Amino acid sequence: QKQSNYDTDIFTGTITATEKITREKYDNSNSKQAIAFRVIADHIRAISFTIADGQLPSNTGAGYVIRRILRRAVRYYYSYLDYKQPLLNQLVPLLAKQFENVFPELQKQVDFVIKVVKEEEVAFLRTLEKGIKKMDDIVAETATATDTSDATTVKKASGIIAGKNAFELLDTFGFPIDLTRLIASENNLTVDEAGFDAEMQQQKSRSRSAGTIDAEDWIALKEGSNKFVGYESLEAHASILKYRKIKAKGKEAYQLVLDTTPFYAESGGQVGDRGILTIDHSPFTVIDTKKDNDLIIHFIESIPDDLSGEVFAKVDEAKRKNTELHHSATHLLHAALRKILGTHVAQKGSLVNDEHLRFDFSHFAKVTEEEIAKVEALVNEKIRENIPVVIREMQKDEAMKLGAMALFGEKYGNVVRVVIIDPDYSVELCGGTHVGTTGELGLFKLTNESAVAAGVRRVEAVCGKQAEEYVNKQINLLGNLHEVLKNPKDIGKSIENLQAENTSLKKHIEALEARQLVIIRNELLQKDEIINNVTFVGEIIEVSNADALKKLCFDLKNKLHDHVAVLCANIDGKPFVAIGISDTVVAAKNLDAGKIIKEHIAPLIKGGGGGQKNLATAGGQDVSGLKAVIEKVKSLL
Repeated sequence: QKQSNYDTDIFTGTITATEKITREKYDNSNSKQAIAFRVIADHIRAISFTIADGQLPSNTGAGYVIRRILRRAVRYYYSYLDYKQPLLNQLVPLLAKQFENVFPELQKQVDFVIKVVKEEEVAFLRTLEKGIKKMDDIVAETATATDTSDATTVKKASGIIAGKNAFELLDTFGFPIDLTRLIASENNLTVDEAGFDAEMQQQKSRSRSAGTIDAEDWIALKEGSNKFVGYESLEAHASILKYRKIKAKGKEAYQLVLDTTPFYAESGGQVGDRGILTIDHSPFTVIDTKKDNDLIIHFIESIPDDLSGEVFAKVDEAKRKNTELHHSATHLLHAALRKILGTHVAQKGSLVNDEHLRFDFSHFAKVTEEEIAKVEALVNEKIRENIPVVIREMQKDEAMKLGAMALFGEKYGNVVRVVIIDPDYSVELCGGTHVGTTGELGLFKLTNESAVAAGVRRVEAVCGKQAEEYVNKQINLLGNLHEVLKNPKDIGKSIENLQAENTSLKKHIEALEARQLVIIRNELLQKDEIINNVTFVGEIIEVSNADALKKLCFDLKNKLHDHVAVLCANIDGKPFVAIGISDTVVAAKNLDAGKIIKEHIAPLIKGGGGGQKNLATAGGQDVSGLKAVIEKVKSLL
């Protein structure tokens, strides 16, 4: 008979692997070390399954829960197994193999999950050592603290970690509050929760953007359901159920709820519809449509006095159509990425509007030019096939049997909406609006590829008219290049020749400038003067860049002893200054080039600068002060 869940084969494999990695022994006791083994075995499952299911660690929502669980596990192996390297990611392959038949998604995305977990561990380990040291200081301080009535002090009554300290651990060292609570309890301490909440609230108030919506109470006009008819129609007759006044970014606006609406509310990456509500014979522009507790909310900038009559709601057809094109293109793109890059590709976020689409997905390397070309070609092939886009409602279990892809974080009921673009190509659960056939997309072009997070890539694309405009823009750009380069047969070769010529000319110019600096240096050496046993060189010279002034100061240092040099230049109408001082003069005369620049030179040229005691530079706006600069430095001797 097993004494604990952790004695079963669900956990023993992970515990054994952790023993091998850490070279510590699990003794099944209630020691901190044994608890660490159990925490790791438990937490790595929650972390891995959730990431494979599409939720990445983050600072908000479900992503923050994963980050907290992961950091708690890191703290346990760091403190109680004395393991200071990323550990959890090493356990992911074992877990994936163990649950291959139960949760195949983890095995499919094993490389991706390893990468995400490892990057999270590395990031937290960077600050963990400093955070634990800070925590030790707080624990020691709290244990010796005395009662005080001063509410502003960091210290609280003995045995209670101040809210300010708990917040600092979160804000500076990445310690979630539950981790601080855990460490506090291990030291027989508690956390001032009210004080922590107050600190958090202050930060939220500080960071709350001007875009926050302040809403008044709803004013109900009548009872009724909120029905969406936008799949079938772009216009509808309706009544207003309720409305309220809001303030966003300093501007007043209104939110309306209709009993029937053709307006699609922002969800699933698709932006909300825009259009016109005709109320009491007057048109009002709908600037956005969103969901709030399953209610479809229409945003308008003003309302008429009488809201009791019939409303005619009409969606902006052109915007909706172009948005539909890009949403259907997103489904074609998702399927193509999985076919070209592999089935580990999973959607991590998307944006679909009337101008373009943006698609984030799990992938552990940059998508190559060759892969981009293949993805583009496959999507365009599916567009040319003019495949009917079939949309069906069915039981969720039936949809899963069809191979429908569900998005993590989306809520699905028992009856789901399935978008099928060839059952062998793309089957997705989706509440968005789509085209009738893929041929309506016309042309598809990927416009950008980049990284957005650990193991997450982003592609942007256009289709339809927007793709045509994009291609025409590129062709025009190429035509302009041909014209500028005098219509060469091979434009690529022509550009390579220009680059080679540019490199050669740069080297030639550098050689000429080096010779010029030698001539200038020799001229400066003939213009030196002795002031109080110090050799002084001060000149306004002609050079092409500020770096040349520093080079000359270095050069003069090798030729002069016990000297001060102040070199000035007017470069493209801007004043630049460099001051070089021998180390011997720095010591004997207590001079500091950096201080001279900041205190005396910067005001004269209306600029700023600084540097070391023996070399400092400045730049400014007023070239008329350069002569005064030389006189000022001379006067300091």
